[in-house]
Amino acid sequence: MIVGVPKEVLEGERRVALTPAGAYALVGNGNQVDVEAGAGASSGFPDEQYRKAGARLCSSAAEVWGSADLIVKVKGPIAQEFAFFREGLVIFSFLHLAASKKLTDVLLGSKAAGIAFETVESDNGYRPILAPMSRIAGRLAVQEGAHLLAIHHGGKGILLGGTAGVAPARVVILGGGESGMAACRLAVAMGAAVFLLDIDLTRLTRIAEMVSGNLITLYASSANLAEQVEKADLVVGAVYVSGAKAPRLVSRELVRRMEPGSVVADLSIDQGGCFETSRPTSLEAPTYLESGVIHYCVINMPALVPRTATLALSNVTLPYLLKIASLGYEKAVAEDNYLKRGINIARGEIVHPGLAASFNQA
Repeated sequence: MIVGVPKEVLEGERRVALTPAGAYALVGNGNQVDVEAGAGASSGFPDEQYRKAGARLCSSAAEVWGSADLIVKVKGPIAQEFAFFREGLVIFSFLHLAASKKLTDVLLGSKAAGIAFETVESDNGYRPILAPMSRIAGRLAVQEGAHLLAIHHGGKGILLGGTAGVAPARVVILGGGESGMAACRLAVAMGAAVFLLDIDLTRLTRIAEMVSGNLITLYASSANLAEQVEKADLVVGAVYVSGAKAPRLVSRELVRRMEPGSVVADLSIDQGGCFETSRPTSLEAPTYLESGVIHYCVINMPALVPRTATLALSNVTLPYLLKIASLGYEKAVAEDNYLKRGINIARGEIVHPGLAASFNQA
């Protein structure tokens, strides 16, 4: 099989979908790996490392896309890549199709197959590819949120952990999944007063038992959510529904009731965002002000630490790439339920139930 690794073209995206070590493994299994020149440079992987691993260096994206049976990317394709789609091509990437009707429609029309990293899922709901990126994003949300609370960024001018005789910042986390848990751990470690809300009481119990420190877990009722968000210095939105649009948990009116200089970090922005006031931003221009509240809604937050993120991503995607390349797409998804759940679009049809529901096709 020919596996293509194009250079990421989304603004600010510095990760690469395959490391030289991953290329070496694929080539060693009898596959051809085509890598666009410069694809790994921002993650610390120069072209020469791919060449030594046995990959073929290509001078253009068209060359990579044109010959590949399987394209592996970090972020889903954008408009300038749509012309490369064709029937029989398999795209393995973070797709987040529920938030992009245009990409969905183009994939459907091309009859290319789309396997979404974020919906590769186990029988018990664990998402092995999404999980490491979620953990990185959760930590970065607190790290960047603490930074934005400083006065020279327009924040309230408060220290996340406070100091002797002064209360710490109040951090509210919506959702106790991988990203919410990672945000919780770091915020508690930094000394913040942390309030984590979720509708899963079993999960809340487990988190309360695992995290020692200044943490209060609350059931995510409308009343609790409104009360905590209004009082918060930093709110981290960390909700995810597999393949579907994120629920809008925080209304525009509730954001208006927050104190000026407060910060919201919406980790659900890839799926449309869980704040009514959210709109996608980039690492080059990560924030905007809405009702006096600083919004951080970067759609590819782990790209802020591309070396760490690339290594973490490749660790979990490589086994699936090897399986697809070895068995072929059809047989691989037939034998692997995790991969089967990852299929969003195939043969010109939406096959993932969460995505279908988002476009009223359930």
